[in-house]
Amino acid sequence: MAVLAATLVVAAAVQGLVGLGLGLVAAPVTMLLEPDLMPDLLLWLALLFPMATLLREHQEIDWRGLGWSLPARVPGTAAGVALVATFSKDALGVVVGAMVLLSVLLTARAVVIPVNRATLVTAGFTSGITGTATSIGGPPLAILLQHRTPRQIRTTLAVYFLLGAALSLCGLLVSGHLDLGVVLLALLLTPCLALGLLLARVLHGVVPRHQVRAAMLTVCGLSAGALLVRSLL
Repeated sequence: MAVLAATLVVAAAVQGLVGLGLGLVAAPVTMLLEPDLMPDLLLWLALLFPMATLLREHQEIDWRGLGWSLPARVPGTAAGVALVATFSKDALGVVVGAMVLLSVLLTARAVVIPVNRATLVTAGFTSGITGTATSIGGPPLAILLQHRTPRQIRTTLAVYFLLGAALSLCGLLVSGHLDLGVVLLALLLTPCLALGLLLARVLHGVVPRHQVRAAMLTVCGLSAGALLVRSLL
């Protein structure tokens, strides 16, 4: 549990700095250590963490983009619930590992995708599937927003994570695949998120943004690779 708590501190600090990272950093480690907690634990934390961001800053939110991406997350959530109901923990481990590696590759390559109705709907639907099944729902929308101002990325993703996690939790609850007992553990681990957010404020302006991004991608890639090996073997 100490390793998981430390991972959440790092994941929260990364998300506080670059706008996403909670699921990318913590999901592979959680899947390796406590697969029975996935995706419930990180979805509860993804519901709690954006509130701190939005209390601190709520300017420049791209409501138009959210208006197209969030409704598309509803059918994506249903598809994600179906994945959780169908696949074993090892199979979900492969999905989580592959999703993280794909996200790392796309983010590292800085793929430029036009932001329009079609791409926003596609991002919303895709993140509904991956967010519900693996708790990693940020990359599809983050890739679209990567050239916006840092504040708009942080605040828009915060709203998206908050509402998206709520949708995913509701979908899992209705389908009978949500362990309500995990919410107590999520509340117990909430101080880790607060510590990570405090660490992000200390590091902001001290550590170059590109170095934080490079370190995050490296950690994510290594942990996802380890998860893939363990799940496949």
